[in-house]
Amino acid sequence: MNETIYALSSGAPPAAIGVIRISGPRAGEALAQLCDTMPPPRSPRLRQLRDGDGEMLDRALVLWFPGPATATGEDLAELHCHGGRAVVAAILAALGAIEGLREAEPGEFTRRAFANGRIDLAEAEGLADLLSAETELQRRGAMMAAGGELSRRIEGWRDRLLGFAAAIEAVIDFADEDDVASLPADFGNELGALAGDIHRVAERPATERLRDGIRVVLAGPPNAGKSSLFNALLADEAAIVTAEAGTTRDVLERPVAIGGIPFVLVDTAGMREEGAGAIEAIGIERARRAVQGGEIVLWLGDAADKPEGAVLVHSKADLEEPDYAADLEVSAVTGSGLDDLTNLLVERGRAALPPVDRLAFNRRQSGWALAAATYIEAVEVTGDLLLAAENLRSARHALDRLVGRDSTEEMLDALFGRFCIGK
Repeated sequence: MNETIYALSSGAPPAAIGVIRISGPRAGEALAQLCDTMPPPRSPRLRQLRDGDGEMLDRALVLWFPGPATATGEDLAELHCHGGRAVVAAILAALGAIEGLREAEPGEFTRRAFANGRIDLAEAEGLADLLSAETELQRRGAMMAAGGELSRRIEGWRDRLLGFAAAIEAVIDFADEDDVASLPADFGNELGALAGDIHRVAERPATERLRDGIRVVLAGPPNAGKSSLFNALLADEAAIVTAEAGTTRDVLERPVAIGGIPFVLVDTAGMREEGAGAIEAIGIERARRAVQGGEIVLWLGDAADKPEGAVLVHSKADLEEPDYAADLEVSAVTGSGLDDLTNLLVERGRAALPPVDRLAFNRRQSGWALAAATYIEAVEVTGDLLLAAENLRSARHALDRLVGRDSTEEMLDALFGRFCIGK
């Protein structure tokens, strides 16, 4: 945190504009060395940028933000230069030649913002999801956390907990005073209402489904048309399709957005009990595991072998009539029934995702929120108030973990490692 870091924070060149950020105690000194005349705080100015030898590098818009009221909570400078590769490389090289500066690591700017209290952990996790969002639903879902709405809800729960704890502590400490001799009559109901609020958010589908996509597994016996249907849904020739049984010998995954819903399509090896070689047998075992981990399973085979909850699909409607009542009849060749299949996927996918217009937790957050609710529900207002106070302290500690007031370095390393260099 005592080092000054720099990085390209905009997209990879070439581009119209390149934005280079400098953050740390020597950010102002570095900016002064590059442009000679410092701009007024928070006022963009056009300046010539020169390296240590006085050679002109570019004419750029420069900004100076004295800390701590900055994005990172420390002195911060930005260079809005031309986005050509050579220009950006020359400016980064000039910064690297300044004593006390080093290139930032992935996510280091955001990590400094977290460490300096500019954002909390829930906002940082939302920002990570926002940066990786590829669909409108993913963007909207991430904005709820990145914009601070999730943190404000958690802070509201924490404030209510503090009020309950204060009431119990008052009874414990001043039980001999008439005006604080007992808890309010509706104290238990208020505790239950808080636990219920937490449960409602924590038990919604986890945001990982929105970020990672709904897994749709295509499974069935060899030559059932899985790879052809896989390619048709992708509108791409991702899987090899032949008449030879056992062509697909491994699990093939591809992300795709259908109707704005993020999916991961999974093509699997044909499942058969006999005739499989050693390599194909490994693929079949992986296929079985994929079926177990799929949120939607499309079964292209006999109804008697269909896994529980799977959608029974007859995938060769252009060639033959099924001898069983399929849920859907499709043809990857003619396109018949594909609209019905995609509509079904969108309907089921939307139901499996967290609602983007309401708050939802990721799995880490949900675990701590449910722990907080459990501690609150353990409070016995007519029992030992010392134990009740300890349960409320434990609940508050769990909520603190939600927003990073008590976080491990290993977890922080994993989170901020998801960010790009300049973020």
